[in-house]
Amino acid sequence: MELNSNQIQAINPHRYPFALVDKITDYKPGEYAKGIKCISVNEMQFMGHFPEHHVMPGVLIVEALAQTGCIAILSQQENKGKLVFFAGINNCKFKGQVIPGDVVSLECKLVRQRKNIGIGEAIAKVNDKIVVKAELTFAIQ
Repeated sequence: MELNSNQIQAINPHRYPFALVDKITDYKPGEYAKGIKCISVNEMQFMGHFPEHHVMPGVLIVEALAQTGCIAILSQQENKGKLVFFAGINNCKFKGQVIPGDVVSLECKLVRQRKNIGIGEAIAKVNDKIVVKAELTFAIQ
């Protein structure tokens, strides 16, 4: 099942400039979500990171992965209308640079969920090459 930016906005409370997922390409509530982030030179972070050598900040890629995971969590009936916060980032590895013109494939698979805590395995790829891999812990409000 796909979601466009308006449908994502109905689930994910993030707004500009922190709405970092352009499209959900597939998801199953409570299990996983896959999406994309299209990187444009017009994004604000490139004014300072770095003006002479544009590179997407790794923390924003991790945030995009977390927002992808939020779709899997917040699309569950019992979590509709709630907020999800970072509770931890473990084993995060940055394996490549992301630059304007790239399309980042985002995937977060929920591997554990108990009460108000969820853990997701998250991977970001550009052209099928892993650029970020992390274990994300979510706290559901």
